[in-house]
Amino acid sequence: MENADKLDEFGQAFVASPGEPDRLPDSIDAGEETGPDVRGGGEPVLRGQVINAIKEVYDPEIPVNVYDLGLIYRIEIDESNHVEVEMTLTSPNCPVAESLPGWVENAAKGVTGITGVEVDLVFDPPWDQERMTEAARLELGMF
Repeated sequence: MENADKLDEFGQAFVASPGEPDRLPDSIDAGEETGPDVRGGGEPVLRGQVINAIKEVYDPEIPVNVYDLGLIYRIEIDESNHVEVEMTLTSPNCPVAESLPGWVENAAKGVTGITGVEVDLVFDPPWDQERMTEAARLELGMF
């Protein structure tokens, strides 16, 4: 297989540079060093589609999606394409605490091929701004 025929976690073709591995890892870090733990038996394309779907969910008080905001701690897809998401909130007193996990669940359920979704809300470790991606920091003007 030529390197140009490989797909990244979002289903996009990529060409590996010299010295890069010629296959994708089983666990995909979402980009920044603080990205969530993304792993499982699902195909890389499916994992990328779940990530992209979750990126459509925004905290209504912050103009950044919950994924780039660092609220998603773990995404796991098993062999039957059941998704488990572990997420947190910016604050335990978040006004959308009861709604946001449901929005994430519905977004992931909307991906063709997903058989079910479970979202667990956790507060350990607590969220902090260091969990945000560089793109989120740029959007919010935080440097």
